Amino acid sequence: MSSPHAGPKDRARAAALRETIAYHERKYYVENDPQIADAEFDRLMAELRGLEARFPELVTPESPTRRVGERPVEGFPTVVHRTPMLSIDNGYTEDEVREFEDRVRKLLGGGPVAYTAELKIDGLGISILYRDGRFARAVTRGDGVRGDDVSANVKTIRSLPLEIPLRGEVEVRGEVYLPFDSFRRLNREREEAGEALFANPRNAAAGSIRLLDPRLVASRGLGAFLYYLTRGGEEEPTQWGALRRLRELGFPTEPHSRPCRTLDEALAFFREWSAKRDSLDFDADGIVIKVDDAAARRELGTTAKSPRWAVSYKFPARQATTRVEDIVIQVGRTGALTPVAVLAPVRLSGATISRSTLHNEEELRRKDVRVGDTVLIERSGDVIPRVVAVMKERRPRGARPFAWPARCPVCGSKAFRPEGEAISRCANASCPARLRESILHYASRRAMDIDGLGEAVVDQLLAAGLVRAIPDLYSLRYDDLVGLERLGPKSARNLLDAIAASKDRGLARLLFALGIRHVGERLAQTLAARFGTLGALEAAGADALVEAEDVGPKVAESVLFFFAQPESRELVRRLRRAGVEDRAAKASAGPKPLAGEVFVITGTLRSMGRDEARGLLEGLGAEVGSSVTRKTTGLIVGEAPGSKLDRARELGVRALNEGEFLRLVGRAP
Repeated sequence: MSSPHAGPKDRARAAALRETIAYHERKYYVENDPQIADAEFDRLMAELRGLEARFPELVTPESPTRRVGERPVEGFPTVVHRTPMLSIDNGYTEDEVREFEDRVRKLLGGGPVAYTAELKIDGLGISILYRDGRFARAVTRGDGVRGDDVSANVKTIRSLPLEIPLRGEVEVRGEVYLPFDSFRRLNREREEAGEALFANPRNAAAGSIRLLDPRLVASRGLGAFLYYLTRGGEEEPTQWGALRRLRELGFPTEPHSRPCRTLDEALAFFREWSAKRDSLDFDADGIVIKVDDAAARRELGTTAKSPRWAVSYKFPARQATTRVEDIVIQVGRTGALTPVAVLAPVRLSGATISRSTLHNEEELRRKDVRVGDTVLIERSGDVIPRVVAVMKERRPRGARPFAWPARCPVCGSKAFRPEGEAISRCANASCPARLRESILHYASRRAMDIDGLGEAVVDQLLAAGLVRAIPDLYSLRYDDLVGLERLGPKSARNLLDAIAASKDRGLARLLFALGIRHVGERLAQTLAARFGTLGALEAAGADALVEAEDVGPKVAESVLFFFAQPESRELVRRLRRAGVEDRAAKASAGPKPLAGEVFVITGTLRSMGRDEARGLLEGLGAEVGSSVTRKTTGLIVGEAPGSKLDRARELGVRALNEGEFLRLVGRAP
């Protein structure tokens, strides 16, 4: 039986939906000025998907539903750039930048020169081609002459328009980057999954854009800033005009760029952002100073490698040198053996750095870090400090390569390295190092939220032999605790109450708390919603697992492996016997008076923890965000609020004290 054909009303509605969705994507992702609630936006997308499912002829390449391909790509074809994507010469001192201007003025015959100054994004260069107003192709910078066709992945970046109101061929260029918030979230997820962390946002962005599955790329939260525009090979008359035109067309541009009538104004821009760069949500390693006039740029021309009309003035490096005093192996809760360099303490980016991860055995051998070496370390924003290079000419005589242990340094069990992975692991599930980290993870705020069960208390419980496995927590008695150091009668009672309360957190948080490899918070919620009970998940086969959203063969294999271990089955059995809830929480059927509202919490609430406050708000239909934006409708202000309160005042966001919050959620006395 043939599919029905779309009528004129269906076609008109689909076109209107595409236009409306594109408008709201631009307002949200480019202008940071959302005009509708997320739920309403989702309804528009759902309606368009429904129309396209009923009438496949309505599907267009530029439809917002086509941003993420339905299947992984098979590879990245190589594409030659129409004009080379040249690299820009660097300047590290003001004198070098003034020498750049001297050369420019000499080549142009003297006279004043105006510039455009832009923050230099530490990302991945990209070229995007539009044909007759439609997204056609995206290519990485590569070696400057040719790059990889990564169109399917770049289409997932929601801030980039799929249609523009220009005919013919239009090329735009810019940088793909990973915001710090997305970088931290990605590294948390990788840590929870026992995977190697990305050293910095640029590496994470470059790795993400080359993933073969666009659906995974879409989950990374990449952003982009554009700075170059040509139409039919013709440039805008000025660089500042090009940025303005890009914004008019719906492209995201770096919002702090500035026209400068003189080089001194550009240097003032540099000094301003050198001091303020830690306030940015992306990594900027300097500014780019460009001759503003396009005709002058053409006259200046290029060398074989770089344009003569631009210079990159790099911010002072956030790097320092120090000595490696020791290399130790840290055992994580998944059994991962991670080499860590113990450093002579050094101040860097406002913090004292005394340790730096070396990631894994392969990375350690590649960099050949040895005890006694002088190393260059780097830290950017909140990014973890990393060893950039070893100064081998300063290596002390007799320094030996690090001998990778064949056994776990904590319990002595054999270490194994799964095929195809870079990380060695301790195979002993009862390894004391794993147990300590597993308990801390189990008790963490986002897992079972056992307040008061911190490192010092866990260490005492383990040393006293009171806890040999996670379920032992539920057998602790008041007399066991009250005699421990720093645990008086009140603290002991509070800890027991917190342990008892953790029994009712629900299946999703229990799954996350169990520390199953590759199962983070989001996947735990997916599995809880799909299977409903821990028993059903335990009984599920590989086919049933991979049917769940976002669960691939790797996750399924990890879940099956976990439940195949006798120790895991005994752990689950004992938790059930202790009364820990192993069923998914049912969604509240009550009214949702806060539906469509977005709240953020700052400071400490006296009446409850943040997770409880979040639960109350979400139970009434509200969304709870992590940062204040124009989308935020209310800021809950506790004691000692942070910078979010200042941001809320700037944006005119309503601030509620604790009493007002309690009245809002029906908890006022």
